Amino acid sequence: MNTPLGVLELSVKLTVSQFGEDLFKGRSILVAGGAGFLGSWLCESLILLGANVTCLDNTSTGRIENILYLKSYVNFSFIQADISSFQPRGFDYIVHAASIPLPDIYMVKPVDTMLPNSLGLLNCLEAAREGSRILYMSTSEVYGDAEVIPTPEDYWGRVNPTGLRSCYDESKRFGEALCMAYFRQYGVDVGIARIFNSYGPRIDPESRYARVIPKFIMQALRNESITIHGNGKQTRSFTYVTDTVDALIKMLISNVRGEAVNIGSPHEVRIIDLANTIIRLTGSSSKTVFTEARPDDPRRRCPDISKARRLLGWEPKIPLEDGLKYTIEWFRKSLNG
Repeated sequence: MNTPLGVLELSVKLTVSQFGEDLFKGRSILVAGGAGFLGSWLCESLILLGANVTCLDNTSTGRIENILYLKSYVNFSFIQADISSFQPRGFDYIVHAASIPLPDIYMVKPVDTMLPNSLGLLNCLEAAREGSRILYMSTSEVYGDAEVIPTPEDYWGRVNPTGLRSCYDESKRFGEALCMAYFRQYGVDVGIARIFNSYGPRIDPESRYARVIPKFIMQALRNESITIHGNGKQTRSFTYVTDTVDALIKMLISNVRGEAVNIGSPHEVRIIDLANTIIRLTGSSSKTVFTEARPDDPRRRCPDISKARRLLGWEPKIPLEDGLKYTIEWFRKSLNG
């Protein structure tokens, strides 16, 4: 079930052909949070690009199932541990992807949410002082309820520092500030990827804490009501997983140092329109139902990706409807499996 399907296998091969199978040959890479959704796809791509990949995850939100078949590769190893208490040593590259990105979890586990982006990132940055290149996977949440749309990297953000979402938003903002402090004071080779909503296979389809796309897909496949927080007019930017991973690899090998780069789709989508599209693509009889809005839920979310185009030569390739079809196919097989 977790082996790549169709477009995923093709997309990974295209990534490999674009960069070359020996891109990371002989290089050691730590992916903290590598059993998670994005982390597992990144691990796979890096393995196929010749890297010796160490996946570290405490499996609090990551899933062993995501990396089971990767264990057949001789250049892959797994360590079950928490980055907040782990001391990385001897890696050429360090990717910090360890996080709790789900509002329903981080609102009830705020301390657990803040530690990976503070103590955990500190451990990675200290290790990077020995010469590692470090990539910090930040988030569009650093912008909060943005007043500038599309949002460029030089927008400072509009975040409630003590609200229910602050444990995630502010810990990511602190993480970025810590990265910049290590860059300025110690010359650490660090890049910051501000990732907007990514989706695709390997998001846990049965999790009651699922992100909006898997939640809507599962409700639609079961012909249940599609539950929307608020009025559905809030917008988000959705990027298919292989496009996001492609950008992350380009960040790793780029000369972008001490800068943040938006990684996301420049197409703004209303949540109500997303729900209706998923109902249509699944052939579901589901109806939309509106529930209470989440506290401090951003009204709009859409990146300005001109910097990614300029510095990385990157922009998303897979249209939303195509990505949704691939994801729905995987979810159907998951239900049948």
